[in-house]
Amino acid sequence: MECPFKNSKPRWTRRKDARPQELLAAALDLFVEKGYAATRLEDVASRAGVSKGTLYLYFENKEELFKAVVRENVVPVLGEAEEIVDNYQGGSVELFREIAMGWWERIGNTKLSGITKLMVAESSNFPEVTRFYHDEVISRGNAMIERMLKRGIQRGEFRDIDVRQAANIVCAPMVMLMLWKHSFAPCQAEPLSPDDYLNNFIDLFLRGVLVRENADAATPPPLHSR
Repeated sequence: MECPFKNSKPRWTRRKDARPQELLAAALDLFVEKGYAATRLEDVASRAGVSKGTLYLYFENKEELFKAVVRENVVPVLGEAEEIVDNYQGGSVELFREIAMGWWERIGNTKLSGITKLMVAESSNFPEVTRFYHDEVISRGNAMIERMLKRGIQRGEFRDIDVRQAANIVCAPMVMLMLWKHSFAPCQAEPLSPDDYLNNFIDLFLRGVLVRENADAATPPPLHSR
């Protein structure tokens, strides 16, 4: 049987017709692996199997490349979550759980969570990139959470709380879990179950915001009692 690799071109052979998606996939890998500052455009081009000149046909510089990575991978997931919040027909407890677990499934439990670590670690050194990420991801995400909480208040399910501050509180545990994944988890410093963590977070948060008469009926029992 003839070897399938015989006479095949090496992966790093330059291809003039490379699609932007290939460059974005390579860029995402390198941004997550190395961070923003350490990622070089020539490395992105090399991983995608094209020349650096080919990369410049699509992206003017590293900042524009990073923005494209976020818009291609993170922003669409955020848009899907916004659509769920704005069109959900069920109760606010179920909606909150669906958004929290869905965000982990689509972002936190994928390589995209590395973008969050990158922003936390390097944002102060790249103000333009930080402003972009804040406007297109953080600001939109917080606004979505605020709408979700306001929905619960208007339906009489949640207490009348400060939704802006509550949105920040919702985001903080999710960010912590993603940072743990990319810092301590690889070193196996201490095992942490994302499912247990998220279920406990959801339970604690909902018991804090639900109107008193609904709190016990609408939230699941603590995990240790299951």
